[in-house]
Amino acid sequence: HLQVVESGGGLVQPGESLRLSCAAPGSTLASYAIGWFRQVPGKELEGVACISSGGSTIYYADSVKGRFTISRDNAKNTVFLQMNSLKPEDTATYYCGADLWRAVRGMCRSALSELDAWGRGTPVTVSS
Repeated sequence: HLQVVESGGGLVQPGESLRLSCAAPGSTLASYAIGWFRQVPGKELEGVACISSGGSTIYYADSVKGRFTISRDNAKNTVFLQMNSLKPEDTATYYCGADLWRAVRGMCRSALSELDAWGRGTPVTVSS
């Protein structure tokens, strides 16, 4: 059973950067499409970036286009979310999700519970 673990969250000031990582200890992510999602208490889950298993197809939410970059290093079994020019409205818990069958656009519109695996999340706070 695939398990994914997020890391890299923290507290930063507006305009700064963070890089989140998604790993799968003891398993391989290479066959899975991977997505990054975020949620603020009381608000809906938002799929911010999703990448196909081979990395050739990527989807970004409009809210992060031009600021966030999703990438994967299958040799290191890790998927990254580089977040630049962070804004206070990026504050949320960020989750990594993995799925064998969904296309990236559909994956980013899914609930975490619809995916094959998802992590416990890593908090990101953007505040001065």
